[in-house]
Amino acid sequence: MIEALDIHVTGIVQGVGFRPFVYRMAKKYLINGWVLNAADGVNIHAEGESRLLDEFVIELSENAPAAAQVKEIELKEVPLQDFDSFEIRFSDDAAVQETTLVSADLATCDDCAAELFNPNDRRFRYPFINCTNCGPRFTIIDALPYDRASTSMKDFPMCERCAAEYADPLDRRFHAQPDACFECGPHLSLAWRPDCEATPGEDFPTRGAGDVSSDELPDGWRIAWGKTRQISDALIARAVELLCAGQVVAVKGLGGFHLVCDARNAETIARLREGKRRGGKPFAVMMANAEAARNVCEVTPEEEKALSDPARPIVLLKKRQGVALAAGLADKLPELGVMLPATPVQLLLLHDFARALEQMGVPEPPMLVMTSGNIHDEPIVTDDAEARGKLGGIACAVLGNDRAILSRYDDSVVRIISAGSAGSAVQMIRRARGFAPVPLKLVRVSANPEAAADASPDTVADPKTTTAACTEDASETAGPDAETVVPLLFAAGSEQKSTFAFVRGSDAFVSQHVGDLENAEAFDAWLDAKSRFEKLFELRAARLACDAHPEYLASKWAREQARKLDIPLVEVQHHHAHIASVIGENGLSGAVCGIAFDGTGFGADDSIWGGEVLLANAQAYERFANFAYVPMPGGAACVKNPLRMAYGVLWEFDLLEHPAAKRVLGALGEQADLCDQMIERGLNTPMTSSVGRLFDAASAILGICEHPTYESEAAVLLEAALGLVASPDGGSTDEAGVNSRYSVAITKNTATPKSTAQDTSVLLFDAAPTFKALLDDMQAGIPAATIARRFHSAFVEAIVNAAKLAYSVYGVSTVALSGGVFMNRFIIEHALAALQDEGFTVAVNRELPPNDGCISYGQAVIACAQDEITRNE
Repeated sequence: MIEALDIHVTGIVQGVGFRPFVYRMAKKYLINGWVLNAADGVNIHAEGESRLLDEFVIELSENAPAAAQVKEIELKEVPLQDFDSFEIRFSDDAAVQETTLVSADLATCDDCAAELFNPNDRRFRYPFINCTNCGPRFTIIDALPYDRASTSMKDFPMCERCAAEYADPLDRRFHAQPDACFECGPHLSLAWRPDCEATPGEDFPTRGAGDVSSDELPDGWRIAWGKTRQISDALIARAVELLCAGQVVAVKGLGGFHLVCDARNAETIARLREGKRRGGKPFAVMMANAEAARNVCEVTPEEEKALSDPARPIVLLKKRQGVALAAGLADKLPELGVMLPATPVQLLLLHDFARALEQMGVPEPPMLVMTSGNIHDEPIVTDDAEARGKLGGIACAVLGNDRAILSRYDDSVVRIISAGSAGSAVQMIRRARGFAPVPLKLVRVSANPEAAADASPDTVADPKTTTAACTEDASETAGPDAETVVPLLFAAGSEQKSTFAFVRGSDAFVSQHVGDLENAEAFDAWLDAKSRFEKLFELRAARLACDAHPEYLASKWAREQARKLDIPLVEVQHHHAHIASVIGENGLSGAVCGIAFDGTGFGADDSIWGGEVLLANAQAYERFANFAYVPMPGGAACVKNPLRMAYGVLWEFDLLEHPAAKRVLGALGEQADLCDQMIERGLNTPMTSSVGRLFDAASAILGICEHPTYESEAAVLLEAALGLVASPDGGSTDEAGVNSRYSVAITKNTATPKSTAQDTSVLLFDAAPTFKALLDDMQAGIPAATIARRFHSAFVEAIVNAAKLAYSVYGVSTVALSGGVFMNRFIIEHALAALQDEGFTVAVNRELPPNDGCISYGQAVIACAQDEITRNE
C-alpha cells in the first residue's frame, strides 16, 4: 500500500551532506517526493510502500552522515501527491541561512582514507582529499551560507571532474565545498632554513620526481611547492627524513600548526620543550590506530570509540605498566595523550614515517609528538609566514600549504571516566576542533520569578524528575519556556581556559578553547574569534554577561562595552557560573547542592574563593559552606611557588612547629621569614578558600612538586603520586582509623551584621586535621603515595558530607559538581560513586569541561534565567 509522510528532522542536518544522504536512501527504498532545508531543520515529503517507508525512516535515524547529529524526527501522515521521482529542492529563504548550524571540522573518513592510499584512484596521495562526510568546515568558512565562494576554497575553481562530482546527488562529494584534486585544489609546500644542516640546499633531491624548483622567500627561507603527486610525495619524504634525523617540523593542520617530532627521541623532545618554553607539561602523540596505541597504553572499548570519533580528539589514556617512553614526553604522569590522524597530511606523514622506521629496522609502531604550534602562552599559529617567523627557531622546516585557515582551533582533549552506576562517560578536558562551534541547548528551566528567591525547600528538585549526569537524555528536561524569544546575549567567560558564548534563542554557541587571556596576543585572538562568530552567525548582542572579577580582561571589555553601547550587563560570581553550567547542560530545575572546587575565583566578599558549596538554581545562589580561609603570602606568587602556599597553610593551621614542617621551612630558606612578615602584616596576602591551593600546598609539603613549570602541575603530580589512575572500585589501602585522622572538620560559620547569604556561608570546612595527619604520616615514614591517597580520600569524604548536610537542612538531593579540581580523575570518579551510593542524583558537565572552559556557558544560563524573572515581574 502506497502511503505518504511529511518528515521533519531537527539537529545538525544542514551543511553535512544530509540532503544527498536522504536522496540516496530514497532511491534505495523506492521513495518518491522531495527533501528541502527548512529554518529549523530538514523537511522531507516521502511517498512509498508502507514497509519501505518504515525502513527509510530508520535509515534517517540510525545511519545519518558522520557530520550530522539527528536530534528528533517528526512524522505526519499526509495525502498522496503522486510524485513519480525524488528530488533535492533548494531554498533561498533568508530564514534558512540565518539559522544554519555549521558542522565542526571532521577527520578524514574511511572512504577517503581508502582512496588516499589506492594507486588506482585519481586522488591517490592527494593531501587534501575530502568528501561530504569529512574534511574542514568551520576553519575555512568566511561567511554563511556555507558554499565554496564563502570559504578559503574560493581561490581554487573546480576542474571538470570535481565539478561533475559536486553536482551529482548520488556522488559522495555532492556539494562537498572543499572538494578538490591535484589538478584544481590546494597544494603542499615545504619551506626550510638554508642555515640548518639537516635541511635541503639548492640541489634539493626528489627521488624520481624530477627537479624540484624552489624559490627564496623575503625572510631568507627557501620553499618548494608540491603541485604534482610526485613532487608532493617528495616534500613529504623530505619531512619524514627530517623527523627520522631528530629534527622538528612544523606541520599545518586544520585549525593551526603542529610542532612534530619523533616521540622516541628524548634529545629532540628536550629541544622542543626548550624552544616552546613548555617546561614539564606533557606532550600528546599521534599514532596510527587504537591497536598501535595499545602497545603503550591501555585502551578500553569506550576509549577506542573516543579515539575514532570524527572529531579526532586527544584522548588521555593510562600508560601500560612496564612500557618505557622517551624522557620528557609525559614524565611522572600515569596518562598519555593520544590522537589518531585527523587529516590526509597526517595520514600520509605517519604512514611514510612508519615505512621509514621499518626500513631502519625499528620494531616499535610509529609515534609522533603532535603539539600545538605556538610559543608558551601565545595563540596557535595559523599562517605559513607566521609559522616561519615564530616557529622557525624550533622547527627547521615548515610543511604548509596554500589553503588559508580562517578560524584558529587547537585540538580537543577528552578522557573516559567511570561515572558510578551510570557506567562510563566522556569528560571534556578541552573543547575545540571537532566539537565547537556545535551549539549547546540552553534550557530555560523556569519562568517563575519566585524560583529565583533564595534557594530553599520550595525550589528543591524532585529526585524522581531530575536526571543523573552522564545519561543520554539528561538535556531533554526542558522547562516550560524553552522556546521564549529573548534578546541576544554575549557571555565573556573567564580569564583562564577562556571561552565565550553567544545565545540566540535556545542555542548557546560556546566558542572553542581560546586559552589564557594573560597577554595582548591571546586577547587579540579572543577578539578575533568573537568577531568571526558575530560575522558568521549574524550575532549582535543586546545584553552582556561577565565574571565579577574586577581585573579579568574579558570582564573589563564587557564593562566598557556595556557602558559604551548602553546595554544591560550581568556580572556573575565565578563559582555560581560553574554550577549553572551543570544546571544548564543537564536541564535541571529547582535547587541543587553545587560543589565548586577550583584554584581561583573572585568571591562576593572580595576574597579568593575555590572551595565552595552553594545552594543554587539557575537564577541565584546562597553560600552554604566553604573551606576555611588560608593566607596566600605573595598572592599570585603562591601559584608559581607552592612552597609559599604550604607556608600559608601551615601558618593558618598552627603546624609550623610540627617536626615534619622543617622540610618546608628549609626549602623556603629566607623566604620563610618573608612569608611570615607578609602574613602578620597583611601585606599582599589575600585569603583564599581554594581547594586547588590546598592541593598545591600538600604537594609542596610532601616534596612532590615545589617548582611547577605549568599551571596546576603541583596538584597534577600529587594525583600522579597515587601510583596509578585509580577507579572507584579499585579498593583502598587505608588501614582502620586513617579516615578519622584525615577528616575535614565542620564548624558553624560566624556571621556579622553586614553578612549576606551570598558572601557568608553557614558552615566552614576546616582542613587542619587533614594536614596534621599528613605531617604525622610524613614523620612516621609513610610512603608519599599512601599519604597522597589518604589526602585525596579526605576531600572525597568532605564532598559527600557537604551533600548530606545540604540534604538534611534543605532536602536537596541533587548534587552538581564543577571546577578544575574535578579534572582530577580520583576525585571525580570516587565522588560520583560515593554520592550515588548515598542515594544522591549527581550531575556534572557533559559537553563542556569542568574547568573554566564552562564559565561562559554558565554565565549565559544565569543571565538568561535572570532575564526571565525580569520579563515576568
